Amino acid sequence: MDTSDKRPFGFWTATALVVGGMIGSGIFMMPAALAPFGWTGSIAWIVSIAGALAIAYTIGRMAQAMPEATGAVAITGAALGELAGVLVGWSYWVSVWCANAAIATAATSYLAAIVPPLDATPWAGALTSVALLWLLTLLNLAGARAAGRFQVVTTILKITPLIAVIVIALSLGVRGEVHLPAFPAEQAVIASIATAVTLTLFPLVGFESAGVAAERVRDPERNIMRASMAGTIGTGLLYILVCSAIVLILSPDAVTKSSAPFALFVGQFWGSGASQTIALFAAIAAIGALNGWVLIQGEVPLGMARAGLLPGWFSKVSARDVPVRVLLLSSTLGTVLLLFTASPTLGGVFQFMAILASCATLWLYLAICVAALVRRIAMPTAAIGVAFSLFAFWGAGWEAAGLSVILMLTAIPLYFLRPKATLGDGIDLVH
Repeated sequence: MDTSDKRPFGFWTATALVVGGMIGSGIFMMPAALAPFGWTGSIAWIVSIAGALAIAYTIGRMAQAMPEATGAVAITGAALGELAGVLVGWSYWVSVWCANAAIATAATSYLAAIVPPLDATPWAGALTSVALLWLLTLLNLAGARAAGRFQVVTTILKITPLIAVIVIALSLGVRGEVHLPAFPAEQAVIASIATAVTLTLFPLVGFESAGVAAERVRDPERNIMRASMAGTIGTGLLYILVCSAIVLILSPDAVTKSSAPFALFVGQFWGSGASQTIALFAAIAAIGALNGWVLIQGEVPLGMARAGLLPGWFSKVSARDVPVRVLLLSSTLGTVLLLFTASPTLGGVFQFMAILASCATLWLYLAICVAALVRRIAMPTAAIGVAFSLFAFWGAGWEAAGLSVILMLTAIPLYFLRPKATLGDGIDLVH
């Protein structure tokens, strides 16, 4: 097989995978969730972005130290042992197909702003989300190269609604028409910051995409670090600007009740026609994010199986090196989740799946940072990553964190079914 087919992602495509995975459903639904927090939400963005950068840098350094690893999960298993690798990798995989269900739901929510029948009933919304999930699954079955090209195009398009919000906010500021709310008392910020940080984490999930899909990235020692840091910094700055603009300029009640806050914001200042256009671009953004995460949902178990962390069933690929079995299994589970959580409001479905996905993802962030501390690599940023992960767990609450533990423990039977051999191709478990 041509090396370019096995590793089709250069710096720009890897960066598009990072940005595309981050800019999707989360940011376009997040203003409604953060509206009650006001300025505290803006502070939470800064804390979360700092934590994400620390973890992204740690993952990049670990990839440089272990370029032979098939991804961040395999690195964790090599440093902390096979059981830790299986549990963390499985939890991350669960978070991905849960997130895909949430992203498909968000895409449907914005499409319904243009075509209301798509969301006329709970079942109509659920079935539309299922259709989107399987369309992107079919695209990924064609191979990583096709999915990567689609990711680059949708990443360019999805920035449009973010730029529109920034332009409106700047024009209002220049004309002196912005009346921002008062900054809350210090006690109020401290009381709500943990919850706000947990909420802002979900839109940031995806900064690790290049590290997770390391097996598809050319020159991983160099490109994973560059793509992860560039994508996280650029996207984080956009997030702070656009989300804060919507939350601080509009009425908190109006934003909280909106299922399409970006369209609400643009429509209020540029009219209903612009609102419809932004809704379309927001839907494209969510679809682009869904494409990237469908790719990741196949790469995680494939990389684990090739590293000896899962049974060989998960490592079977097509002639295009596509993990067909795993993609079909993941999308089937996402479909079941969508159908079982069909509710009168898409916002309710999104919130449930977003919290679950965030908590399940935190285990990988915590583990990769602990692995870096064990290997004495990037110790300052790894320590920050550990502290941030624990803080986010606390903000999520015991119920969500406990559910993520239960889901993670379902991997124990697979641990005993894994190949009884040294982890990975030449990755030493001890040293």
